[in-house]
Amino acid sequence: MRRVAILGSTGSIGVKALEVIADFPARLRATGLSTRSKVDLLAEQAARFQPGIVNVTEATEQIGALGRSFAGRITRGVEGLVELVRAVEADLVLVATVGAVGIRPTLAAIDRGLDVALANKEVLVSAGEIVMRRAKARGTRVLPIDSEHNAVAQCLAGAKPESAQRVILTASGGPFRTRDPRQAAEATVEEALDHPTWAMGPKITVDSATMMNKGFEVIEAMRLFDLPLERIDVVIHPQSIVHSMVEFVDGSILAQLGVTDMYFPIQNILLMPDRAPNKHAPLDLTALGQLTFEAVSFERFPCLRMAFEAARAGGTAPAVLNAANEVAVSAFLERRMRFGGIARVIEETLRRHKPGPADTLEAVEAADAWARQMAGQIVDGGGV
Repeated sequence: MRRVAILGSTGSIGVKALEVIADFPARLRATGLSTRSKVDLLAEQAARFQPGIVNVTEATEQIGALGRSFAGRITRGVEGLVELVRAVEADLVLVATVGAVGIRPTLAAIDRGLDVALANKEVLVSAGEIVMRRAKARGTRVLPIDSEHNAVAQCLAGAKPESAQRVILTASGGPFRTRDPRQAAEATVEEALDHPTWAMGPKITVDSATMMNKGFEVIEAMRLFDLPLERIDVVIHPQSIVHSMVEFVDGSILAQLGVTDMYFPIQNILLMPDRAPNKHAPLDLTALGQLTFEAVSFERFPCLRMAFEAARAGGTAPAVLNAANEVAVSAFLERRMRFGGIARVIEETLRRHKPGPADTLEAVEAADAWARQMAGQIVDGGGV
């Protein structure tokens, strides 16, 4: 029986992870759950899965209502996430929170010697050097839930690290893949959230529309697989069936294919090293007709360009990239600026930043705080 704590259990990844756990009751058990603000849904999940401890990160005024229906331990706030990780009876912590809030709980899990399944991109983007160094020192595993990195891990299984020449991450291109960039800059929130292939939360869906999510994944791949930036490529694959590929030194390319459902990479991680039949129909390649690939345009997707530049700059640049993006996407979702303003806010924030070492959590958090303040000032200044 593998005991799993899910941080962000009421988000799209968390809900899907609980579906996997429910489908394999003899092998998996949810022992800890958390939500940012969906307290009603957390109460339903707690009633069904009976974890020993739960956390409410933001909507703490609703904890009283949760306490009337849940007899276990309840923690509150961001520090409560760390408290949950330190107290929960678990073998694996699945981090599915959104944003840099996932960094400290991830490090707390590693410090306990627990394996971490990461669905949060920002942890490795902002603090990847610290996280991977500490995981290596503790002998714990950082396991990728993201479909792209999970695909790479499956392609690399059993291969010698030096035999992999290049990792190729695929991207759907989002809703604006073929739209004129000038028109895309004026896109509405509803248009940005209308993803052609994946069903995700609002923040990551907007990140997909700007392709910042793919930029984050490039930085994550550098950390997860210890690769230089020059050995990571991105190609657009509109069908989202090939999740990633690995090219080996002999010219062979292995690809991992699957339907667009996060159930599959989550099952892969939660049950690893085993594979088990599930309720889903297999992928029908003949029904697809064709799989196509396109080159990426940095002109069309400036956020992806900036992610490569931040990865190349290193140090605190990726943390600043992430923080500025969080502020800009939030402002867009709140309809305080145009879609095209997201890239402009991030670029101006990066322009004003002088990267420093990111070898301590304090340095990362200081860069994160500076970038949030600066990006907020740029948004409030208008013109974006």
